[in-house]
Amino acid sequence: MLAPEIITNYTAILMDELRPAMGCTEPIAIAYAASILTDVLGGRASEISVGLSGNIIKNVKSVVVPATGGMHGIESAVAAGVIANAHGKKLEVLSALQESDVSEIRAFKESCKISICELNTRCSFDLHLTGKLGDNIANVRITETHTNVVEVTLNNESLIERYCAIMSSDSGVENSKETRENLLNVRDIVAFAEEVQLDELRPYLERQIELNMAISEEGLKNTYGASIGQLLLKGEDSDTSRIARAYAAAGSDARMSGCELAVCILSGSGNQGITASVPVIIYAREKNIDHETLLRSLIVSDLVTVHQKSGIGCLSAYCGAISAGCGCGAGIAYLLGGRYYEIAHTIVNAVAILSGTICDGAKPSCAAKIAMAVEAGILGYNMAITGRQFYGGDGIVTKGVENTIRNIGRLARDGMEGTDKEIIRIMLEQ
Repeated sequence: MLAPEIITNYTAILMDELRPAMGCTEPIAIAYAASILTDVLGGRASEISVGLSGNIIKNVKSVVVPATGGMHGIESAVAAGVIANAHGKKLEVLSALQESDVSEIRAFKESCKISICELNTRCSFDLHLTGKLGDNIANVRITETHTNVVEVTLNNESLIERYCAIMSSDSGVENSKETRENLLNVRDIVAFAEEVQLDELRPYLERQIELNMAISEEGLKNTYGASIGQLLLKGEDSDTSRIARAYAAAGSDARMSGCELAVCILSGSGNQGITASVPVIIYAREKNIDHETLLRSLIVSDLVTVHQKSGIGCLSAYCGAISAGCGCGAGIAYLLGGRYYEIAHTIVNAVAILSGTICDGAKPSCAAKIAMAVEAGILGYNMAITGRQFYGGDGIVTKGVENTIRNIGRLARDGMEGTDKEIIRIMLEQ
């Protein structure tokens, strides 16, 4: 039996992580901050300066901002947030926009002086907006995670308490996010999935299924980006693995190209939320597995993904879809009857296959990376159930799943720091 502390904290992690978001989360975080700025100023700013960490710039550059008529880029995210003026909706802030608002967004981009700079910060997620309206100056800062508002001021007077209700955690648990995530390990994740009463988590998991399957189906019905999901389903040998990859890729196809359907994010990312959940859902559907087992399998996939990402950080040069692909492999292993042994070996095998895949920003090609990440997770599981595995000493793989996960965090956080900077330089030259 797991200790009550583990049950409480793992439940809190899932409740905090499984949140709805409309559009790529980096431009939406900018829009969220711009909506707060507008609320503080009591109107639309005449000037806005935008300071962003390099990783945010990387993830905003090429992705379409939803509800803007196909606009992309930082200025579009700022303008959309100002016109939406709906900060209470958090990462669904742009759902407040109507089709008639597109012309206002364009007009605001032309009339408002929007300046952009890269912040000199070691924090991978850091955004700071300063706006002027008449004699009033307001500041909004969000750091570490997409809704973690740490500063709101008007003429140097702090108004942060006005936004505390918006910032509060759904879980109500006092422990910090970092403290809770430090408790994660694969053995306890599997035990938690088996033991936890589902009543409290069921609404979050059901929302994950509903939202992420809806956007995947939308991506298969209509043309978005490179339509990787549709391409995968054109083959005659559409087995369960291929269908799972197609649906996951299709969700990203739609999301990266401005689809206005919300997704249920994970580790602050809609692509990771889709990757961790949709393949598991497809396997359950194709194999006729009961719904409760599906929910418990999603718990495994979600928490394994968060466990890996907690050592990597919110944004980095390491593609987050790879962590989610390992997570979905673990979830599929649980769904099909595997437990700690099979799941641990699935994770290590999957990690060995694609670790080091770079993140060069949010864009249509993310769908193809997701397809490959899901394939790696499934291959890792198939290796595990047939007695095949990679051993400690094979590259960054070391003995023990927890030690290997720690190596991934070290690789992504420390080893790829220079890679991240070079990726950003290359992208900004284009």
